[in-house]
Amino acid sequence: MTNSWRISALASRHVALGSALEDWNGMGTAWTYGSSLADAHEAIRTRAGLMDVSGLKKVHYVGPHAESLLQEAVTRDVSKLHPGKCVYATMLDERGTFADDCIVYRTGPNAFFVVHGAGAGHELLTRSAVGRSVAVLFDDDLHDLSLQGPSAVDFLARHVDGIRELPYFHHMQTRLFGRPVMISRTGYTGERGYEIFCKARDAPAIWDTILEQGADLGIVPCAFTTLDWLRVESYLLFYPYDNSQMYPFAADAAGDTLWELGLDFTVSPGKQGFRGQGEHERLRGRERFKIYGVLLDGDGDRAFAAAEGDTLWADDRQVGIVTCAMHSRLTGRSMALARVDVPFAVPGRAVEVRGSLTAAAVTHALPFDDPEKQKRTARG
Repeated sequence: MTNSWRISALASRHVALGSALEDWNGMGTAWTYGSSLADAHEAIRTRAGLMDVSGLKKVHYVGPHAESLLQEAVTRDVSKLHPGKCVYATMLDERGTFADDCIVYRTGPNAFFVVHGAGAGHELLTRSAVGRSVAVLFDDDLHDLSLQGPSAVDFLARHVDGIRELPYFHHMQTRLFGRPVMISRTGYTGERGYEIFCKARDAPAIWDTILEQGADLGIVPCAFTTLDWLRVESYLLFYPYDNSQMYPFAADAAGDTLWELGLDFTVSPGKQGFRGQGEHERLRGRERFKIYGVLLDGDGDRAFAAAEGDTLWADDRQVGIVTCAMHSRLTGRSMALARVDVPFAVPGRAVEVRGSLTAAAVTHALPFDDPEKQKRTARG
């Protein structure tokens, strides 16, 4: 079991399910359970699964200067957020390269809540706030339970009035099983899902009650690594595992542009004055690689998957590297996210996967699953 500086209130639940509590972001996290990842993946795609994603870092950004400082720190125009709305954003360094991603929630006129991953987000938020009228409050008492899948709304509708009307990327303050929570219609699965933010002392009871009362809907606990399978299908990146911090350039320092990662959509149209803006704009059209999909040959009777670090080849030349891969029992397809040479970031280019296996493959547009995002944005 890892020695981590952040404490999960659900640690005993994860251990009971077979987890060794591996470290992620300073918190002991249930990377795996004793159960099958294929079963967990199928549960979230067809019913619903409950995950503890409390290892995400959670920061309250409060004060008269909060909005203007967030405008500098993130790529989205947060002035367009009203209380109850949130947005996916990125943070850049001065070189115009990706430093972290986050969701920014507006909770009041001068109050925001920023949830970010394992990059330099906290440091960048703190740097922006030095000497200004804003408080930056890291909150590890708040836990984050992610209930994802088509049955998630059916379960929550039994307990939370108005949950069916909550739009995508909106949030509400309410009570669940008599305990105060903030529920946001967000997630990291490509499915319709919700994140339940609660006090640490309430997390075990909420976790237990969801699993007990949701059993009739097929809701099961799912380990953190299930997200890798889901994110491959849904084109969701995970810092640093898809980045040059993990796959360094031969001659350049680590750091990827939004153009290379396909995250340029996170810059609000006309947005000015965010950190790294000038370099971000200058680097457009200078991509050294692109994140793209790879579909391996085979069918449902050949259940194989590529592995992280497998290389892609064409005409006896390496043209890419796999960053995350999975085989779907539901579709019979073997898929991967990869960093590929720019000419190969188009559908239908033949490549060969080499490393943990040798297999023919073809480049494929992302996302593999639900390209119109109809599931996660569904109404009612």
